[in-house]
Amino acid sequence: MDRRDFTYRLSLVTMSSILGADIVFGHNMPKNYLPLGLQDPDPFELFHKDKEMVVLNDKPWNMEAKAHLLNDDITPNQYMFIRNNGKIPQNIDVSKWTLTIDGESVKNPKTYTLDELKRRFTQHTYQLTLECGGNGRSEFNPPAKGNQWTIGAVSCAEWTGVRLRDVLEDVGVNPDAVYIGYHAADTHLSGDPKKEPISRGVPLAKALQDETLLAFSMNGQDIPLAHGYPLRLVCGGWPASTSGKWLTRISVRNQVHDGEKMGGSSYRVPCETVAPGTKVDDENMCIIESMPIKSLITYPKSGALIKQGQTLKMNGHAWAGELEVSKMEYSIDFGSTWHHCSLKKPTNRLAWQHFNVTIPFPQKGYYEVWARATDSQGKSQPMVLPGWNPKGYLNNACHRIAVKIV
Repeated sequence: MDRRDFTYRLSLVTMSSILGADIVFGHNMPKNYLPLGLQDPDPFELFHKDKEMVVLNDKPWNMEAKAHLLNDDITPNQYMFIRNNGKIPQNIDVSKWTLTIDGESVKNPKTYTLDELKRRFTQHTYQLTLECGGNGRSEFNPPAKGNQWTIGAVSCAEWTGVRLRDVLEDVGVNPDAVYIGYHAADTHLSGDPKKEPISRGVPLAKALQDETLLAFSMNGQDIPLAHGYPLRLVCGGWPASTSGKWLTRISVRNQVHDGEKMGGSSYRVPCETVAPGTKVDDENMCIIESMPIKSLITYPKSGALIKQGQTLKMNGHAWAGELEVSKMEYSIDFGSTWHHCSLKKPTNRLAWQHFNVTIPFPQKGYYEVWARATDSQGKSQPMVLPGWNPKGYLNNACHRIAVKIV
């Protein structure tokens, strides 16, 4: 047997192993042929997502929802955005899954099994808003690099887990602790096991909040694999990149965490406003923390047709990072005048809030309905694109839909 034949036969064995079955008549496969079972999977079937979800990238997987898909008070998995930086871990054995708490500022480093976390610590459930820092990036000009998210990289699911604070109290934290950083089981796209795709964190004060969870359940069931099964960190109200998935280790640091995607322009914006296209030095960039005030019209879909004399029932959600939304308004005259919407209180802190309103129109024609939220400190959404930044983060401009009265 020459070397080429040996390599070909070895590849057949490898492919059979991946497929979990012998490739019958594999010897008849054309040269360099890749079996369908090993070709790119259907992401909607693979991740149990609605067919209207939009795939932005498959290496790594990134998907977003359309606005009307997010009409549920609590976001179900089928409409939840996916934001990955590396390869999703496979063949997870929950019985062997552990979480290690270590770092310069831990008194007694410990490793917990998933069962120990569930048994030893009180479980809590919260609805928590997670939004990608780059949600809305597609609107920036000059264009910013990265996935061109429109408006659908946001969700508010119900998360169940144990408070990170309780686990940190169990290991003990030294007085010099200022930050935590997470480490996970996803792997780098290059395949290099020494590289982490992402390793971010939050200040200790955020880590100690009641709502910061080591979560193992989403909407009453095990967390779906694409969203961090079997264990993830959930830091509601902050960029979703701080809510590390497939969690294996948390380091308690005596400095700002310096893991992958904590430096440069990653999840950082200019500390002061800059002109579009400006190159900003690293020392003049600030880490994104609480997300800005924002809202989303989820019903009806843009392009709604309404008969003259009828009113339009509109609803959606609003959120404000660490703050609460205090006021919700709409405009049908391009922001010249604003009218109040009915706004509900949040189910719990860091959950999005639901609004609704019935809108009359004066005559036939084309309209745009704009939505504007105001937070508890009096800051409102801008009507146009906010300040430019190199990575296109924090676009919280007013959402709007088109309506025609016929």
